[in-house]
Amino acid sequence: MLSLSLIFWSTVVIAFVAFWWQSDKIKLFAINHITHYCRARNLQLLDQTMVLKGLWPVRSKEGSLQLRRRYQFEFTSTGEIRNKGIIEMMGRRINGLQLEAHIMPGEQDELQ
Repeated sequence: MLSLSLIFWSTVVIAFVAFWWQSDKIKLFAINHITHYCRARNLQLLDQTMVLKGLWPVRSKEGSLQLRRRYQFEFTSTGEIRNKGIIEMMGRRINGLQLEAHIMPGEQDELQ
């Protein structure tokens, strides 16, 4: 017969793995969105990485409980200067995208 503690710890491990797997899918969705966003604007996503900077439980417009994730990434417009950007996700929906002020591609020649 299964002990209660074995059932409890098995449930905890399964919940952790499911959370990690879902979080990885959301992060991959965000990376793909940022990659396309940067390409469309002649920017380069650096290192192809995003760092989780925040995780908060919030209520959606429909009233359900969701996790709001904030990821930070780096990009460049000139190939020399690293700029930071932030993408905020609510579940699988993009809630916001912010880029640091940067030189627009093509403006570099005008500044010299």
